[in-house]
Amino acid sequence: MPGSRTGRPPVQRTVRKPADASRPRRDNPVRRLYTRVHKAWDRPLTAYYLIFGGSLLITVLGLVMVYSASQITALQMSLPGSFFFRKQFLAASIGAALLLVASRMPVKLHRGLAYPILAGAVFMMVLVQVPGIGMSVNGNQNWISLGGSFQIQPSEFGKLALVLWSADLLARKQEKNLLAQWKHMLVPLVPVAFMLLGLIMLGGDMGTAIILTAILFGLLWLAGAPTRLFVGVLSIAVTLGVILIKTSPNRMARLQCIGATDPGPGDACWQAVHGIYALASGGIFGSGLGASVEKWGQLPEAHTDFIFAVTGEELGLAGTLSVLALFAALGYAGIRVAGRTEDPFVRYAAGGVTTWITAQAVINIGAVLGLLPIAGVPLPLFSYGGSALLPTMFAIGLLIAFARDEPAARAALAMRHPRFGRKRGTGGSAFDRSPRRWNTMRRRASAARSSGER
Repeated sequence: MPGSRTGRPPVQRTVRKPADASRPRRDNPVRRLYTRVHKAWDRPLTAYYLIFGGSLLITVLGLVMVYSASQITALQMSLPGSFFFRKQFLAASIGAALLLVASRMPVKLHRGLAYPILAGAVFMMVLVQVPGIGMSVNGNQNWISLGGSFQIQPSEFGKLALVLWSADLLARKQEKNLLAQWKHMLVPLVPVAFMLLGLIMLGGDMGTAIILTAILFGLLWLAGAPTRLFVGVLSIAVTLGVILIKTSPNRMARLQCIGATDPGPGDACWQAVHGIYALASGGIFGSGLGASVEKWGQLPEAHTDFIFAVTGEELGLAGTLSVLALFAALGYAGIRVAGRTEDPFVRYAAGGVTTWITAQAVINIGAVLGLLPIAGVPLPLFSYGGSALLPTMFAIGLLIAFARDEPAARAALAMRHPRFGRKRGTGGSAFDRSPRRWNTMRRRASAARSSGER
């Protein structure tokens, strides 16, 4: 054949065509999953769902663990096995009502309640020191008897009072551009905070005083306190703390029990060591709900300060990590609310509540793990104690109200389709039938935010 020396037909080589640029490339499954999670995480109502869902799960799981951890203690006191659970359930029911009310209240009403709540908390904390009214529990004079088995701890309400009052004070000063002056940064915030700390320390409650100090420093940090001012106030607080610890043999003994693996002479570290024993015997998935051994008289305060240890023993590492994840989600949502708002009061109040709950959870869990001294503070929303549960649930209601008040969240709630009473695709206005536009709302809200948003 022509064109071939051997007479065979020439081999036709296939010409490679250039890759079609318009053909979509295969996405990495991990990257695709990350993109979807990131979009879901960045939705306007994410903080709202995290705060509401996280606090609900913590409270419900806490009720279950209170019932499990307190049965033996109640029977040892010749009480019904469900005695402490019923009291905690009653407190949770009242707290749920407070949460609902707080979540529906406007911001102006929250600001209006700041001074009455502060005055009421100070009045009750003064009553604690009056003979015949205040009562001592575990060596601390910080309780008021309400009759029967019901008691109230006013210092727990002092945390909520400090958050609301300080947020209103700093917001008003920021609106008048006074926070640039150090005297307006400190006065009267620091003196009032130290007054509350003094009333608490009169009863010997070092743990609550530490949490109030953490709230104070969190508010100063949010207000943009200079480093020198921040360090100065911190130095005073640390000095006072060292003096209070050095002058108390009980506090020095607690400090020496950090990381202890043996009860020591006189069983001084008995509670700390048996808390470690409970966590160590839980394994990955625990011994089963209700099957704790340490709660049979070995672990003091199993349903209050050391309920996290019983959780580790019965639910294992999986249960404790779940509790930590819920608190981490709650803390993240609080920081997100504080960072995305334009209202200074909302920023300070959300930051103060987040600091309060996070610091108290860290102090409690750190003590159970043997990393911190035992401070005698409950795990928020989880441990037994109505005095701690009621103000905490009201504070959660604050966060929910602030999360609903974000511009993008308000738009998302307004664009929700009704669940009942209207069929899809029929009736309603064009606005009701329009699809949700999350990205549009997010861009609109982003344009309205200040440049200092985190």
